[in-house]
Amino acid sequence: MWSKCCRVSAFGHQILQQIGNKAFVSTVLQIAGEPEGPCMKTAVPGPRTQQLLKDLSNVQQAGSTQIFVDYDKSIGNYLVDVDGNTFLDTYTQISTMPLGYNHPELLQAFCNEHDLKCLINRPALGVFPGEDWPRRMNHIVEMVAPRGLNHINTMMCGACANENAFKHAFMAYRRRERGSDNFSKEEEESCLCNQPPGAPKLAIMSFKHAFHGRSLGTLSTTRSKFIQKIDIPAFDWPMADFPQYCYPLENNERHNKEEDDKCLAGVEELFEKWGKNGMPVAGVIVEPIQSEGGDNHASPYFFQRLQAICRKNGAALIMDEVQTGGGPTGQFWCHEYFDLETPPDIVTFSKKMQLGGYFFNDDMRVHQPFRTFNTWMGDPGKVILLEKIIDIISRDDLLEHVRKTGKYLIEQLKRMEKEFAPLFHSTRGRGTFVAITAESAGARDQMIDKLRAKGVISGGAYTHTLRLRPTLLFGQKHADIFLDALYKVVKGMKSS
Repeated sequence: MWSKCCRVSAFGHQILQQIGNKAFVSTVLQIAGEPEGPCMKTAVPGPRTQQLLKDLSNVQQAGSTQIFVDYDKSIGNYLVDVDGNTFLDTYTQISTMPLGYNHPELLQAFCNEHDLKCLINRPALGVFPGEDWPRRMNHIVEMVAPRGLNHINTMMCGACANENAFKHAFMAYRRRERGSDNFSKEEEESCLCNQPPGAPKLAIMSFKHAFHGRSLGTLSTTRSKFIQKIDIPAFDWPMADFPQYCYPLENNERHNKEEDDKCLAGVEELFEKWGKNGMPVAGVIVEPIQSEGGDNHASPYFFQRLQAICRKNGAALIMDEVQTGGGPTGQFWCHEYFDLETPPDIVTFSKKMQLGGYFFNDDMRVHQPFRTFNTWMGDPGKVILLEKIIDIISRDDLLEHVRKTGKYLIEQLKRMEKEFAPLFHSTRGRGTFVAITAESAGARDQMIDKLRAKGVISGGAYTHTLRLRPTLLFGQKHADIFLDALYKVVKGMKSS
């Protein structure tokens, strides 16, 4: 199945000219526009990619570059490289492509002259937004804001979103302590010297293996890889343990419940310890599924108790949905699975949402201008894309599609792991936000490399995890191609 070559057709304006019925677009995207499977013409990386890598290395560090892509020929769930290789992309630019490559409706996004001018005349949105900016922001809030979070700030990326979420948590904490936002002269002067009381000693708690960004503040809460942090000064902020579950879940309920309780007790101890040390915790940031840290899951019970602990200590609960937001788990927001008593105080987003930003509740509002501010405050061009993406997700019922595909994918992986454990095991996921654990880091890396050689792009996380981050249009036929390739890879590894 995976090795069948077929021509990748150019599409976009041409297809839209041929098709009048927009309801048929997603069918065209999945069937008529896509190849039937990967088609490999060279080794990976191919000769053209190798030459371009040398050219790029002359001007920047390019050690992370894997292949160079022909974005004119890439389509739907398939990525085409400059050597003519066609890959089934289950990783989609680190989980950022909700509708895949060159979706015909997105290609039309800026054919409207008004929207094109919004793109070209990029405004400083905090001071000079366009006339339709309030309508666009209200549309996004009405369509996808987490329940109870009726305020939104747009930013450039996920790290920007988390960085400014920290600021909201700090400012809300100090406003409650002070009783108002009427600053004293001492506060105004001392903050300019990075000294209390204007620059208070406050902390953000995060979890072991977490990833929240690479900017200076977020790096102090990122705990996944040393290469991201080494040589960079950091805030002395607390790190709690995140549950490490045993799989399958149904056979390990007692152990996993004990893991939840142990980690929650550790969170409470850290609140107490940091408070006694004169640096109280103003906020806790957590991913619904730890992504870079290995696709680590926690139960609804864990998140419900975590929220209660935050509330008891007057700390904001910041849900980092940069990777999980936008539908890949089968809900638009992954924390919707947790049946929380109230929404998180702040929910941050990026990746599949096309730009960074965060939703927040009334308590997290900032009451003076310029306290959360930068030149662009997001990108109206990305907002125009996001509006179209949201409308397509709703119109085509893509969240239900993701749930069905994810259920099938997880069931098949669990069947396969019975044959190949311990080479891989611990299949887990929500929707198509799916991962498996390899027997070793070396085995995981072999799987990724061998899958790529067969025309399937996947991703790694932490040391042993192989993870999938496909489009919302990834269906059973795509899952079968991935499963067929994985089966051949692990069978070969087992017999060698």
